[in-house]
Amino acid sequence: MSANRLKLNADKTELLWSGSKRGLAYFGSNRPSLRLGADTVTAIDHVRLLGVMISSDLSLEKHVDTVCSKCFFWLRQLKRVRRSLDAESMKTLVHAFVTSRVDYGNIILVGALTNCNVF
Repeated sequence: MSANRLKLNADKTELLWSGSKRGLAYFGSNRPSLRLGADTVTAIDHVRLLGVMISSDLSLEKHVDTVCSKCFFWLRQLKRVRRSLDAESMKTLVHAFVTSRVDYGNIILVGALTNCNVF
């Protein structure tokens, strides 16, 4: 990083140590860490990659929870304009908001799973 004149931002750097639930339980509370210069980055349970939540056990549970909460927020916002729109326009808005949230992370997840080496 120093050769390219880059500096590590320890507040924004996240380390994900992935594996099976059984393999991750082996570490318990002693999670692996990575020392980069003077900074130490400790592994956490989930990281955010371009808005997609990736868990250490590669489950989609945290990501689905996040997407559901965002969709629910937008559905509540649409309640305010429901009287001003006809049924077909309302359906279009609901599909646009929900589908955009659901489909957003698909390409990232496909790329991650395609490049994942399973032993």
